[in-house]
Amino acid sequence: MKKSLSVVASMILAGSLLAGCAGEKSSGDGDSKTGQITFYSPETPDMTKELGQKFEELHGGSVDVQYAGTNVLVNRMMAEKDNPQGDVWYGGGGILPFEAAADKGIIGSYIPDFAKDWDTVEDGIKVKHEDGKYVGTEIFVLGFAYNTELVSEEEAPKTWDDLLDPKWKGKIQFSNPAASGTATLMVLNQMMQRGEKEGWEYFEKLVDQANSMPDSGSAPTKAVSMGEAHIGVGFDFMAYEQKAKGESVDFVVPDKTPILTNPVSIVEGGPNPDGGKKLMDFLLSKDGQQILANWYHIPINPEVESKTPLTLEKVKPHAVDLDIDWVNDNYDRVRNEWKDKFQ
Repeated sequence: MKKSLSVVASMILAGSLLAGCAGEKSSGDGDSKTGQITFYSPETPDMTKELGQKFEELHGGSVDVQYAGTNVLVNRMMAEKDNPQGDVWYGGGGILPFEAAADKGIIGSYIPDFAKDWDTVEDGIKVKHEDGKYVGTEIFVLGFAYNTELVSEEEAPKTWDDLLDPKWKGKIQFSNPAASGTATLMVLNQMMQRGEKEGWEYFEKLVDQANSMPDSGSAPTKAVSMGEAHIGVGFDFMAYEQKAKGESVDFVVPDKTPILTNPVSIVEGGPNPDGGKKLMDFLLSKDGQQILANWYHIPINPEVESKTPLTLEKVKPHAVDLDIDWVNDNYDRVRNEWKDKFQ
């Protein structure tokens, strides 16, 4: 039976290339109980570092943040499969990379006590893996950031087809699906909604509209804030982060778009499984969730209030259904076809 979910929730983040903060350790010398935890994440480097520092402050140990794009991290974990180096993998533009990784032998099973009583699907949203391979930490909305000095609210695109309007030629950025989980989600969603033939035709046109396809999932939104693009495809929190800094950026939730949880997993066979489980527990705690909320992520812990202007009620009508079985069967193939067609 197909597992089809309405990708929205009341409880949810994106990718980037291997960057300078890889291997950066938060302050903390470790202790005999917690030890060093190697933390793989494609999410905002400063936010991920802050999560590590807060964990060290509360629980001791040392959190070694290894930052890279989602697909780069997955390839790394596959290469390290016989000798795992990571303990925790957090974030990847939603559940799709985790679903695709569930049967690859690179992520183990662990669900924090906080989420033990959750159903696998809550209110139509898949919030944890049926075999405990991941658990959601927050909610993401895939949509369009736009520069408010270059684009009015009225003329900003409202649908995915609007991105093909000739007026946006050379003014759009979206990230590279070969490296970014954010962009992989965009591609898979369009394939599911349109069918593959029309989906590839759509992307042939969209690629022609773009002035750049950076590897980082957050780069298009940053380009929008700098005026290097009028429109950037990304997640809601990316735009609101820039807006909070005083940048001329706002966000559109497209008419129909993916809205889903962003997970965390224990790395199978990692060097410090007990420390990794403690870090996963922390990410769902009020302290961890407050940091996510402070970075404009929609927290999954109901005791923590979101700072985003979006609410579940506002985004619910925009949600599309994703066929998770189809994703699992086609994730790598579609990504490889993208590389063959556009790189």
